[in-house]
Amino acid sequence: MKAVGVFRYGGPEVLEVVDLPVPEVGPGQVRIRVHAASVNPSDILLRTGFTDPMLAGRLTPPYRPGMDAAGVVDTIAPDAATDLHVGDRVMAIVIPVDPSGGAYAEYVVVDARQVVRAPAGTTHAEAATLPMNGLTARRALDVLGLAPGAWIAVTGAAGALGGYTVQLAKADGLTVVADAAPADEELVRSLGADKVVRRGPDVADRIRAIVPQGVEAVVDAAVMGPRTLGAIRPGGQLALARSIGEPGTVPLGDTGDVIVRNVFVPEYRHAHDKLDALRALAEEGRISLRVADAYPADRAADAHRRFEAGGVRGRLVLTF
Repeated sequence: MKAVGVFRYGGPEVLEVVDLPVPEVGPGQVRIRVHAASVNPSDILLRTGFTDPMLAGRLTPPYRPGMDAAGVVDTIAPDAATDLHVGDRVMAIVIPVDPSGGAYAEYVVVDARQVVRAPAGTTHAEAATLPMNGLTARRALDVLGLAPGAWIAVTGAAGALGGYTVQLAKADGLTVVADAAPADEELVRSLGADKVVRRGPDVADRIRAIVPQGVEAVVDAAVMGPRTLGAIRPGGQLALARSIGEPGTVPLGDTGDVIVRNVFVPEYRHAHDKLDALRALAEEGRISLRVADAYPADRAADAHRRFEAGGVRGRLVLTF
């Protein structure tokens, strides 16, 4: 099978198209013929070596990025607990540091709990934008545990993770204030944000102008870190989509009485009910599947370059 992986760490140029054996299903597993895999920040972390401590000694190079797969069920293990059938269109969350490797491959084998039907009426590329980002947003909101009506702020609301967070927060009955650049304000409003403020270093002040007492929580999809703290009421919460210490993050410093929650999406790798609920919301039109552009797999390096250049709205997708 064709796959995209790295034998050495570095810039986009280290991504190589390779031929690998088609993986066999093991107990409780499903094999997917992958047609689309989205490009995410986690893929950059793998490509540049940040995840090496989790890969070295467990997997053999080439290490494959990719946490979202969409395609067609190819094989199902006899003992797999699933109602899927061969030929069904599906989407799956894939964990590159697991034995499966990442989603950048024509075939991937994962636990049946990681796979659900793709939303009806969607393309493979659209379905591939949902699992990892949708489950990250779902995990963030579940960790925060806010009551309906509570004020929540979302940074980076025009991006894939931020957009899903806005829409899921509204589905949960929360009141959302989100940031946006001028060009993205209408997009963020269309996602359901109750209030939109101008993005920038003084975003906390802008949020406080809307919610003087402070919001009950922030989901920091834009990795603004300490700049969000002033928006949060005493005893409120900050959900971090990327842990402090990862590339691009900055130390929070004194957080006062704000409770910091780290959001680790692999904890939801087997949350089949959560992923299937995302499918249902997509079918109902309550969450939007946004494909920024699609690239054939042999242009993975170009997709990574565009992703790292910033400003992508939705997700870039590799096709196999």
